[in-house]
Amino acid sequence: MKTDQPQSIRLEDYRAPDYLVDNVDLVFDLEPESTRVLCATTYYAANDEGAPLVLDGEDLTLLNIALDGRTLGETEYSIENNQLTLTDLPERFELVIETEINPKGNTQLSGLYQSSGNYCTQCEAQGFRRITYFQDRPDVMARYNVTIIADKTACPVMLSNGNLIDQSDLDETQHAAVWEDPFPKPSYLFALVAGDLAMVEDTYKTSSGRDVDLRIFVEHGNEDRCSWAMESLKASMKWDEERFGLEYDLDLYNIVAVSDFNMGAMENKSLNVFNTKYVLAKSDTATDQDYAGIEAVIAHEYFHNWTGNRVTCRDWFQLSLKEGLTVFRDQEFSSDMRSRACERISNVKVLRAGQFPEDGGPLAHPVRPESYIAIDNFYTATVYNKGSEVIRMMHTLLGEENFRKGMDLYFERHDGEAVTCDDFAAAMQDASNIDLTQFKLWYSQAGTPDVSASWAYDEAAKQFDLTLSQHLGATPGQETKETMHMPISIGLIGPDGEDMVSDVLSLTQAEQTFTFKEIASKPVVSLNRGFSAPIKFKADYSREELAFLMAHDSDDFARWEAAQSYGTLLLLDMIKAHQEGRAFEKDAPFIEALRKTLHNENLDAEFIALCLQLPVESYLAEQMDVIDVEAIHAAREALRGFIATDLQDDLLETFRNLRSDAPYSPDAKSAGLRSLKNICLAYLSELDDPACMGLITAQYHNGDNMTDRMAALGILSNKDVSAREEALSDFYSRYKNDPLVVDKWLAVQAMSSLPTTLDTVKSLMEHDAFSIKNPNKVRSLIGVFAHANQLNFHRADGSGYEFHTSRILELDKINPQIAARMVAPLGKWRRFDTMRQDLMKAQLQRIIDTDGLSNDTFEMASKSLN
Repeated sequence: MKTDQPQSIRLEDYRAPDYLVDNVDLVFDLEPESTRVLCATTYYAANDEGAPLVLDGEDLTLLNIALDGRTLGETEYSIENNQLTLTDLPERFELVIETEINPKGNTQLSGLYQSSGNYCTQCEAQGFRRITYFQDRPDVMARYNVTIIADKTACPVMLSNGNLIDQSDLDETQHAAVWEDPFPKPSYLFALVAGDLAMVEDTYKTSSGRDVDLRIFVEHGNEDRCSWAMESLKASMKWDEERFGLEYDLDLYNIVAVSDFNMGAMENKSLNVFNTKYVLAKSDTATDQDYAGIEAVIAHEYFHNWTGNRVTCRDWFQLSLKEGLTVFRDQEFSSDMRSRACERISNVKVLRAGQFPEDGGPLAHPVRPESYIAIDNFYTATVYNKGSEVIRMMHTLLGEENFRKGMDLYFERHDGEAVTCDDFAAAMQDASNIDLTQFKLWYSQAGTPDVSASWAYDEAAKQFDLTLSQHLGATPGQETKETMHMPISIGLIGPDGEDMVSDVLSLTQAEQTFTFKEIASKPVVSLNRGFSAPIKFKADYSREELAFLMAHDSDDFARWEAAQSYGTLLLLDMIKAHQEGRAFEKDAPFIEALRKTLHNENLDAEFIALCLQLPVESYLAEQMDVIDVEAIHAAREALRGFIATDLQDDLLETFRNLRSDAPYSPDAKSAGLRSLKNICLAYLSELDDPACMGLITAQYHNGDNMTDRMAALGILSNKDVSAREEALSDFYSRYKNDPLVVDKWLAVQAMSSLPTTLDTVKSLMEHDAFSIKNPNKVRSLIGVFAHANQLNFHRADGSGYEFHTSRILELDKINPQIAARMVAPLGKWRRFDTMRQDLMKAQLQRIIDTDGLSNDTFEMASKSLN
């Protein structure tokens, strides 16, 4: 059992730093197991209190420490609990600290480590303390000057933040590079990369006419997979200039792709470090989803240059200040690059799959958390995705013009500063003269509001009354809640399918009635159009009304939502039938509504594909008081079968019409056509028809792009047929030397609904393709099984829980950040039957009782169990 119970860090205890920094001069002498780091820092007191200087440090060997040129003896400082403390300091002084670290042995991938023999850093959130002793907090900002010394052969490329101001040979084997970053930054934005890397170059001319050199560094052999990332970067730079008037501020922008990375990417000033997953792409190795992901993540990290770097967060409680805002910006970018409606739907699906369950469980926390033990645990869907929704609601309330004014004022006030979510809201309020006092509760109150709608139409008075009531339930540490302010976009649709009213209502009370006059006939209400607020809506729609909205709603999101709501109603009825031993009944009007959607020439292909997709099993689970994984799976499969049988000819015709010999293109329109084609194929696979199976195997073997091949392989992975094993074997033979594609091979097997999946996952852990030290492999196999395979993870015998817990404990000794992120599926125990509850709780207790458990994993397990 963990005997040294870690202490929580609380927002209410925040105190400004006692010392600030003018400059940081770093010298790295790179060696795989014994890198030396010399850090010279000029400190000055921020107050008159004469406080001690407390520096953070972790897994460091201290070689020397000197104050104003004098080496200190061991009695002149103390090191305890990963902190170095100095007292009796002058008002201004230079501190020089020399440390030694072991990049090769750094399996946590935090600080300075090696990936495929190359040196790489990851300092967010608290990795800089694994490089040298420092005030490792975001409100200590300084200009950095960095000298890198390394072997010429091992490290021909040496990079850091800012501008390269000097490079030289030191002797026959060693060389040096000096980098200077002219912009003050916190330590979490420091970056260093060194190794033998290939470079792909391009340029971008800014709106003011400056030329910026763009460079992407990858492992040799991957140069031909960088073009999409480069085009995405240039599109991001242009979009940010046009939408927000934000121009890049240096003449060099570097991106480095590494194979071992805890996150998707990192926005270090002018030196972004990316997981290879979000850089490398070509048609025979990357899917349409990969291309879209690269476009979005490249944009996200670039946009951080202003929303995160030029203006950063004062403390880690304000993490959503940069992340929520930047997610909103990358979502807007993707919406302009692709289909706005489809992007909105995709974003909401992500929110519902990850953030809504988080809000409803033991790990619920506000967008601005009140406390944490390990900050790495708060890189969550709430901070990112719900944080983005908070920004989007501000945009809705203020309007585009006022929102832009608020952004301009924010940068004018705070460029070069570390600030808070309140500072951002104040800029928005001051620029628009719209009071956001009540709205800011979205930052401080956890949970997903429930909003109920009821309505009445007075035919004689031609008046329609819409009553909305809101409720926000208790969450851990917050028993009572205040009433929220939320924008609710609505429409009143007449019998002819045309909007009679389209408006955004401002809901600020526990219950409000909105009256609409001169309504000529009884309308159908369209609620929360565009998902204007991140809420759960409850409204008593009939199936006929939902079918009407599917056919006529002018808001594409609401039209899709109607299809999901109709499907959810049917599936919940079918789940109940399964539990009661009754036969499933087919709903012909629903299938007919899908048929009309399939043939609607006014809708684009990607949107049709989204409407044809049934609610996923995890979403259906969220709609149940007690989750029944077997009933959910059985009901969903039965409805898929009904749809496939009744729409067989329509699906087959659409599939055949969409097959194309045109060269692959990752553009949104082409991707949408493939999406529709492949959902038709997935439905056809539900039929016991050898001809349909032939279509699937033919697409797998003959497909000229990874999207079509993976679509077919995903279908086969759920079939207990010989073609499944043949395809899986063939796939690995084709791509075994490509790590990113092998990740897809691992994931598709972990996702399978076959009863043998757990045994398959266990055997894959022993496969040459898997390494538990590589986060991408862990996420692809173990993560997908636990987070996405509801049926097999929640096996009634608890074997899925036992396996997963063993992997968490194994990972905790290697990479606590990744281990902690694997705990969440066990924390859903309250939603299951008593037997599964006991099994999951036992595994959480097993984690907590483990000796030497990291703070990261302890926090997640203890909160999940309590």
